Amino acid sequence: MSQTQRVTRTPVQAAALVVGIVFLVVGIAGFIPGITTNYDTMTFAGHHSEAQLLGLFNVSILHNLVHLAFGVAGIAMARTASAARAFLIGGGVIYLVLWIYGLVIDMNSAANFVPLDDADNWLHLVLGIGMIALGILLSRPARASRMTQR
Repeated sequence: MSQTQRVTRTPVQAAALVVGIVFLVVGIAGFIPGITTNYDTMTFAGHHSEAQLLGLFNVSILHNLVHLAFGVAGIAMARTASAARAFLIGGGVIYLVLWIYGLVIDMNSAANFVPLDDADNWLHLVLGIGMIALGILLSRPARASRMTQR
């Protein structure tokens, strides 16, 4: 690519890239003591991990790795509009399923392997709705202007 050529992204690609970067940053932050409180209690998986990202969201090594994987996927899939749309909508569906899962499991059981807590559950709802909305709304073709030029 020459210096004069610019990479142009569609809005859905830009959104997938930003969401991917945010997930990557969150995944990294989950491994940083101070940003993650009770860091010394972090387990690989399971509800026994008392580590909390920003002192609010329960995390484990597995939870952080999932965020990192989502981040890498979002960045990679932002390369094309169709893949970016698939990442946002598919990822949004996954987060809605995770939200429902978090609502129905016993938080103190082995089923809470990620681990999840109430803050995670509501964040997953917002992420799911937000990602799906971005994927749908930003991949719509631009409407032709209603104004005609004279």
